Amino acid sequence: MDKRYKFYGWETADIKSGAGLTPRDYYDYLTEAWCAETCAPRFRAEWSEDNRTLGQCSITAFLMQDIYGGRVYGIPLPEGGYHCFNIADGCLFDLASEQFGDTVLDYEDRTEQLREDHFADADKKARYELLGQRLSDAMNK
Repeated sequence: MDKRYKFYGWETADIKSGAGLTPRDYYDYLTEAWCAETCAPRFRAEWSEDNRTLGQCSITAFLMQDIYGGRVYGIPLPEGGYHCFNIADGCLFDLASEQFGDTVLDYEDRTEQLREDHFADADKKARYELLGQRLSDAMNK
């Protein structure tokens, strides 16, 4: 493995999807797919191509749950809400963690997150669907 990633769990993110892809592979595609329109509205003004993962955690985690199964968990944030990540087949990975820079999150202090709760917000569901389409487009280039 020559490439180093910045997301939490990248070193052990060896789980394979039905297509034979690891979370590292999906991260590469998501780098093209994440955009201001898929960013959570409260962070949109701060989103940039230098910080593509900002405001993308829950929709990314639920998209990865679609691919790998497992569960989506959230870490409580000081300003409220949760930062979401995945655990699937014993593999913990957080594709959107680099938005926190060098801050190390406590992945033990977690609560399961349910898509029904998150997608009760129509905007979040629309952003999730847009990210799914953009991921598909990136993969089919």
